[in-house]
Amino acid sequence: MPGLDYQAETDAHQATGGRLFFAVHLLLPTPVGFGNIKRMTWTIDQICTGKAVPFRGEEKSAFAKMPVCGSLDLGSEGLAGDEQADRKHHGGPDMALHLYPADHHHFWREELGNLVLLGEPGAFGSNLAVAGLDESDVTIGERFTLGSSLIEISQPRQPCWKIEHRFGIKGIVAKIIQTGRCGWYFRVLEPGQIAAGDQLERAEAGHDGWSVSRAFLTLFGPNASTRDLAELAALERLSADHKARALKRAG
Repeated sequence: MPGLDYQAETDAHQATGGRLFFAVHLLLPTPVGFGNIKRMTWTIDQICTGKAVPFRGEEKSAFAKMPVCGSLDLGSEGLAGDEQADRKHHGGPDMALHLYPADHHHFWREELGNLVLLGEPGAFGSNLAVAGLDESDVTIGERFTLGSSLIEISQPRQPCWKIEHRFGIKGIVAKIIQTGRCGWYFRVLEPGQIAAGDQLERAEAGHDGWSVSRAFLTLFGPNASTRDLAELAALERLSADHKARALKRAG
């Protein structure tokens, strides 16, 4: 139910019958739907980092992210202590920090079963464990404060074989593309320190109409139009890699 707005007003000091009268008005507000209210902050439940270790044979990966305690420095290349073995396809300023929505773990339990791995906040390679936020809630180029840093959404994450290899299950990548449960990357505009318990707070709007979900399905879904691809490629705050992908797909 919408809240009630009470306005108390002293009309006048009227000495009528030796009493002081106050007029109190109960104002019924114009109903406002909850759908119009945009959430502004989310709590970071865990921060996760990974070390490059043998992943498939001799090939190394830091895909497995584990929670860490205390404050961490966050710079243009990402979190202190967080490694990327394949610097050609991972890491760098446009992929400095990854968020895979924690709520998606519930979906994957229904799809894959109650795997122990799904109890880990970094199971999908996420640096940040955050509930109540997904790809439809945020836009390309949207800015947030986190701890003492300022970060900006740069691109959706393109799923790769490492997800299926870590879980030992085929078909996860196809399901991510089908459902749009991709997660996204941030670039770091202002370095700072972050810790579990900090608030991720909206600071500035991104590209209107271009949610992470729409950007991902336009790039990797089966039904993208040339017009949408061209519009996506023109987004100022989209990563250079994804601009090039959009232009290539548009032909």
